[in-house]
Amino acid sequence: MAMSTGDNSGGPMSEINVTPLVDVMLVLLIIFMITAPLMSHRITVDLPTANPKVSDNEPVEPMDLAVKPDGTLYLSDVEVTEGELKAQFAVAAAKSPQPELQIRADKTTEYKVVKKILASAKEQGMVHVGFITTGKE
Repeated sequence: MAMSTGDNSGGPMSEINVTPLVDVMLVLLIIFMITAPLMSHRITVDLPTANPKVSDNEPVEPMDLAVKPDGTLYLSDVEVTEGELKAQFAVAAAKSPQPELQIRADKTTEYKVVKKILASAKEQGMVHVGFITTGKE
């Protein structure tokens, strides 16, 4: 706190020293002047547009895939081969909006079977994949 020296009152000064405030503001101004040109994007990217035709009122039926421990695949309770499954993935991936692939694998099924299914789904363009499990027993 600054004390007055000019008069005999000895009380605190009521004036604010603005010099440090001006110094800080000038430093900030210089920093912003230097960094502002760096904020612009120099590389242009052609961004995709949203599909305005899709309505949220129409629910999309998910694809239900059951996997038995021996590797047998059932799509919507119909047995399918790996080739048929890939074809179904390609058809579903072309739809807009894309349905979700829900995988129900037996807990004794080897992971390599599920991994192969995930790889083929990704290869065909499926992006929405989920796993169905049971609750706590």
